[in-house]
Order: sequence, then structure tokens, then C-alpha cells
Amino acid sequence: MGNVKVFVLLAGMVALFGVVGGMLGGQSGMLLALVIAAVMSFVMYFNSGKMALKAYKAQIVSREQAPELYELVDQLRQRAGLPMPTVAIAPHAQPNAFATGRSPENAVVCVTEGLVQLVNRDELAGVIAHELGHIKNRDMLLQTVSATMAGAITNLARFGMYAPREQRGSPLAPLAALAAPFAAMIIQFAISRTREFKADAAGAEISGQPLALASALGKLQSAAQRIPMGVSPAMAPLAQVNPLAAHRGGLASLFSTHPPTEERVRRLQEIARGGTTR
Repeated sequence: MGNVKVFVLLAGMVALFGVVGGMLGGQSGMLLALVIAAVMSFVMYFNSGKMALKAYKAQIVSREQAPELYELVDQLRQRAGLPMPTVAIAPHAQPNAFATGRSPENAVVCVTEGLVQLVNRDELAGVIAHELGHIKNRDMLLQTVSATMAGAITNLARFGMYAPREQRGSPLAPLAALAAPFAAMIIQFAISRTREFKADAAGAEISGQPLALASALGKLQSAAQRIPMGVSPAMAPLAQVNPLAAHRGGLASLFSTHPPTEERVRRLQEIARGGTTR
């Protein structure tokens, strides 16, 4: 999926924000919603990294504070031909990782405490290389914007469910309030899933060890199903595997923004054999 298509999807999310605003508050509601969406997009462009770190309660670390992790990130980013990203650690027992920031020059790579404790060095290199793949593919801003917009649409729709009848701009407002979060999730789903496959392929190339990344993904997925993580569903797509897997079930699985780990592992195994992914 090219960046043009991704931006079209994001534009669709902004348009959806406006439509929901219109159905809940008429023309003035639509204009207000579009203004809010524009302001949010501007704020997210310059603060996406900080917002993601805050959502995951992560703290930036220096080379002195985490020398082994910092050195590994530095080695891999040189292989990838990228500037040195900021390194952060999130205080979660669940093993996971994400990248954020508006550009490679402002990027952040964050790992959880659980990740550092669970995987070996080669697997950790694969996980970090995957996140550097997101940075190289310039995915981070798009993922953060889509995650925040999805959360905003959900909150707007929730507000509409409890708005007085006389304040609703359309008799279909309750229907819009119910449908909007699902539409936002579908758009977010379309953005995230394909980019995870591309980041896996880039991570395999950067680390040179696709099977180590495949092994790490298996461990992360298994742990995520057992160890819950307290993070907003809107920010969950940033993580390397679904951090809410421990709470997932029924219809929720249909709206997962992460592709099946089994399919990701299969593609990495095919890369290791020298084949091409499909």
C-alpha cells in the first residue's frame, strides 16, 4: 500500500469525523468537528512521539542508563542507514515494542521491560529491527495519527449517544454514533495490517536474521495472551503485537489491527529460505 493510499484513508477518517459531527450537531456540528480534526492533525504532527510515550507510560533512557539496549539500537540503525533514534523503555511486564515520531530525524524506539527480560539478544535485535523498519518506511506518524483519530471518533460517537434529542442534527445520529467507531477501526485496520508485514520484511533485512524475528514474534504473541497491558485501544496498533490480546475475544478479534502472527512467522520463514512473500 503506497503512501498516497494511506493518506487517502486518513482523509477518509477526517471526513468521517466531520460526518459524525454533522449528524450529531447539524452544519455547525460538522464545521466544529472538522476544525477539531484539523487542530488535532496539526498537534499530532508535532507531538505524536510524546503522545505515544505518554500513552505507554514510557521513559526516555540514555546510553549510560541502558548501555546494552542503546548499543544494539545504534548498531542496527547504522545498518539501516538511519539517524540515531531516541530510545525509551515502558514499565510493562508484557513483552512488546513500538516506534513513533513524525520522521526518521525525530523517531523514538520503545521497548517494554518485559521484552528485555524475555527474549535473547538475536530476538531482541529482530524486534528492534522491525521497529526501525517502520521508521525507514515512514510509518510511525501515519500509525499515530490514525490511532488518535480513531480514538477521537469513538469519543465523539460516545458523546453523541448521550446528547439530548433536540441537539442532534439528524434522526440518524444514534445510528452514526454506533457505526462510526466500527468505521474508524476498519480504516485503522487497513492502514496497520499491511504495514506490519512490510516492517517484518524490513526488519529481517536490517537484522539479517528473519528466523530470530519470527521466534520473537511467537514469544511476544504467547505472552500477550497471558499478560495484560493497560493501554488505550486507540494506541494498541502502534505495538509490534496486539497488547490487548489478553482481553480479546469474540467480535473484537475481527477488528484486530494486527495481522495473524502465524502468517507473519510464515512469511519470515519464507524469507529465510530465500523465497518471496505472497
